[in-house]
Amino acid sequence: MGFTPDLAAWNVLDDGKYADERQVVLKLLADCPLSVDERAKIVLRATELVEAARKSTQKQGIVEGFLQQFSLGTQEGLALMCLAEALLRIPDAETQSLLISEKITSGDWEAHLGQSDSLIVNASTWGLMLTRKVVDVEPEGQDDPVGWMHRTINRLGQPVVRKAVGTAVRIMGEQFVMGRTIEDALKRANREKTLCSFDMLGEGARTEADADHFERIYAEAIEAVGKARSADLAPEDGHGVSVKLSALSPRYQAVHEERVWATLYPRLLRLATAAAGYRLNLAIDAEEADRLVLSLKLIDRLAREPALGDWTGLGVVVQAYQKRATEVILALKALSQSSGRRLMVRLVKGAYWDTELKLAQMNGRPDYPLFTTKPATDLNYLVAAEALINASPALFPQFATHNAHTLVAVQHMARLKGIRIEHQRLHGMGEALYE
Repeated sequence: MGFTPDLAAWNVLDDGKYADERQVVLKLLADCPLSVDERAKIVLRATELVEAARKSTQKQGIVEGFLQQFSLGTQEGLALMCLAEALLRIPDAETQSLLISEKITSGDWEAHLGQSDSLIVNASTWGLMLTRKVVDVEPEGQDDPVGWMHRTINRLGQPVVRKAVGTAVRIMGEQFVMGRTIEDALKRANREKTLCSFDMLGEGARTEADADHFERIYAEAIEAVGKARSADLAPEDGHGVSVKLSALSPRYQAVHEERVWATLYPRLLRLATAAAGYRLNLAIDAEEADRLVLSLKLIDRLAREPALGDWTGLGVVVQAYQKRATEVILALKALSQSSGRRLMVRLVKGAYWDTELKLAQMNGRPDYPLFTTKPATDLNYLVAAEALINASPALFPQFATHNAHTLVAVQHMARLKGIRIEHQRLHGMGEALYE
């Protein structure tokens, strides 16, 4: 790409932001890094992994069991996910009760009873079925085989039900959370011999005071992780920390670029300096497409900071559901070569799909900044993965996926090049596959 230290040069990436999806996919198909024979072998190996993972119930988490039994394509699955996502953010008991009543009574829980291989999932299904009998208003004289349970449990009242469902949802949520504090998370990670990039839940500054607060939390996490690691480890060989730039400024937007440089960048530089002192991997998380170029400008300047010495732990997260993923990787390779600093790049598929679609529609955009189908995203991931592997050693490749086909394909491409890569998964997901 030939990018220079002129930060305005990054703006060229916006030229492809709303590129015609059909044309982009046609180009990706032409650039697909795998032959027909290679794809057939990868599908066969991926199928073997999936079948083995499904048999390995010991390694299957509670959430994975729920997702298999209560698919997001069912009313019950959607009800559970709505509860898990919303219940923890509802402050008052009355609203919690209303939400539980609405979501639990909307599902046919009996149809799932005893269908899972997980004892915990089956027990939870039974509890959800009984909960529905408590919070639902049944017609007079309905022929209900579990009506006697309804009459018995109804005496407990909805506060007890609310407490029980809330506890169940929190148990599910904890499958994704390593610990309530960074110290707890470190102890658990070390006990389970798991290498982690620690993220903080709930970031998103609304005021400068919020941004100061989140900076302190990140700084404490960096210090805790740094003190707990061996000083001679390379950034890729120990725990790291992930940072959301939107947590470090209440106005992290392209239209407020001057304010971002004045307030956000000093916070980011302080955190990066601390991470460099401990030789940690500090990953800059990806957010909405409108923030991509601004993020890359911040990373460009950070990569050239003399105060960071020879630190090789500066990390960038790239989203494969964005049409610009490969161009971003090529630009980061050019940045690494011009700055003399190796960068760590985590390729993900993306986590803001619904939001991006809604924003593009609301703003009357000519297209979307991301792919509207999963197959297109999967294809883009493979093309971007090849670019990332080819960018080594300027970039250290990290691949985050729970997709068996993607996992096997990336491994295959890396073996052909003979380079070291890193696989990543969300805590609480994909354990059986990775085993």
